[in-house]
Amino acid sequence: MHSAVLLIEFGAIILALGLLGRFAGRFRFSPIPLYLLAGLAFGEGGLLPLGASEEFVAIGAEIGVIMLLLMLGLEYTASDLVSNLKTQYPAGLVDMGLNAVPGAIAALLMGWGPVAAVVLAGVTWISSSGVIAKVLGDLGRLGNRETPVILSILVLEDLAMAVYLPIITALLAGVGWAAGGLTLAIALGAAGLVLFLAVRYGRVISRFVSSDDPEKLLLVVLGLTILVAGIAQQLQVSAAVGAFLVGIALSGEAAEGAHSLLAPLRDLFAAIFFVFFGLHTDPASIPPVLLPALLLAVVTACTKIATGYLAARRAKISVKGRWRAGGALVARGEFSIVIAGLAVTAGIEPSLGPLATAYVLILVIVGPLTARFAQPVAALVGGVVSRRREAAATVALPSPREPERSAEESLDGQGTGGRS
Repeated sequence: MHSAVLLIEFGAIILALGLLGRFAGRFRFSPIPLYLLAGLAFGEGGLLPLGASEEFVAIGAEIGVIMLLLMLGLEYTASDLVSNLKTQYPAGLVDMGLNAVPGAIAALLMGWGPVAAVVLAGVTWISSSGVIAKVLGDLGRLGNRETPVILSILVLEDLAMAVYLPIITALLAGVGWAAGGLTLAIALGAAGLVLFLAVRYGRVISRFVSSDDPEKLLLVVLGLTILVAGIAQQLQVSAAVGAFLVGIALSGEAAEGAHSLLAPLRDLFAAIFFVFFGLHTDPASIPPVLLPALLLAVVTACTKIATGYLAARRAKISVKGRWRAGGALVARGEFSIVIAGLAVTAGIEPSLGPLATAYVLILVIVGPLTARFAQPVAALVGGVVSRRREAAATVALPSPREPERSAEESLDGQGTGGRS
C-alpha cells in the first residue's frame, strides 16, 4: 500500500512538473519559479502536503544538485577556466564585492549570525547560468560583443563555487578552524589537481571514458560522477564540487556525448530539487520576509547591473553593450537555491529558506526583463537627463543679442547726454 501511494504521489509530481515546464516554454520564461511554487503547494502548510514520497524526492533532489554541477563542468574545458581566471579575475573580484557583501550585511542586520551571513552572501552573489544563457539565446545576443564578458563572469562564479561550497559545508557542519582549513585545503588541492590533469591529460581521460555505445557512456559518466561526489561528501568537501570537477576533467567527444545524454536527466532531477526546496518552505513563512527579500532584490539587481557595466567597460565595450551586460546578469536561480538548501538542511536559521525562496522568485522573473530593457531604459533616462542639462545651460547663458542691446543703449545714453 505504501509503495502504491509513493508511486501515485511521485507520478503526480513528475506529471505536474512536465505540465509546468510546457507552460513556461510556451511563454518563453524560466520554469524555476513555477517549480518552487509547486514545492510550496505540496509541502507542509501547502494545498496538498505529501507524505509517502518525500524521502524519495529528497534523494532525487540530491542527485539534482550533482547533475547541475556535473553539467556545468561539462560546459567548460580546463584551459577555458585557467585563461578566464588569468584575464578576468578583476571583474570576478568586483562581482564578489558588489553582490556578496549586501547579502552578508542583510543577514547581520537581521541578527542571523556570521554563518548565515556567509550563506546569504552566496545566495546574492551567484547569478543563474542556466537562466542567463536561455535569455541570451532568446534575445539573439549570443554573438554580441558583450556576451564573452557575461560568460567570463559566470565562469568565474562557477569556479568560485569550488572554493565556496567546501567553506559553507564546513561552517554548517560546525567543525573547528583546523578541520575547516583542512577541508578547504583538500578542496583546493583537488581542484588544482583536476585542472592540472585535465590540461595535461584531458584527452587520455576522455578517451578512457568515451564510448560509441550511448548506454555504456551514460553508465560510466553517471557512475563515476556519483562515486566521486560521494567520496567528496565523505571528506566534507561537498558532493557538488566533486561532480563539478568530474565535468571539468572530461572534454572533447566524451564531454559532448555525455552532455547530450545527461541533459534530460539534469532537467528532471533539477526540477525535483526545486520542488524539494519548496517542500521544506512553509508558505506562511514567506510574507514576513517578503519586504527584506524585495529590498535585497532591488539592491543586488542594481549591483549586478553595475558589475556587468564595469566589466564591459574594462573590455572597451560600447555604452549600450555595457548596459546590456549588466542587465543580463541580474537573474538568480539554481545556485542560490543550492546554497540556501544546504543551510536549510543544516537548520541554522528558519527564515533563511523562505527569504531565499522569495528572493529567487523575484529575481528569476525580473532578470529576463532587465536583460531586455536595461539598455533602452538607460538610453531613455540618459536622453532626458542630457536634455535637461542642455535646457539648464541655455537658460543660464545670456542671449548673444543682450550685450549688443546693452551697448547700443549705453551709446544712446552717451549720445543723449552729449546732445543736451
